Amino acid sequence: MSRTCQVTKRGTRVGGNIARRGLPKKAGGVGLRTTGHTKRTFKVNVQKKRIWVPEMGDFVTVRLSTKALRTIDKNGAYPTLLKAGLIKAIKPKKKG
Repeated sequence: MSRTCQVTKRGTRVGGNIARRGLPKKAGGVGLRTTGHTKRTFKVNVQKKRIWVPEMGDFVTVRLSTKALRTIDKNGAYPTLLKAGLIKAIKPKKKG
């Protein structure tokens, strides 16, 4: 399974490291010199969670980034998961 958040759709991104050596000019040196570039990956902090959705009266198991967990805390589980397309809208019960 890929390391992707089901709510925010964030996944692993690629970037680079820059290796530098030398003494900075501010410290009396001749400045920093770049000695290499290497590829690296930035991985998303994905957690598998069972979230209670009170409107449905049931748990939903999802793989979420920690940012998505904060979004659920702020906006609520039902609206967040509904907007992400992970659950279907519940039908209101008829009165009578």
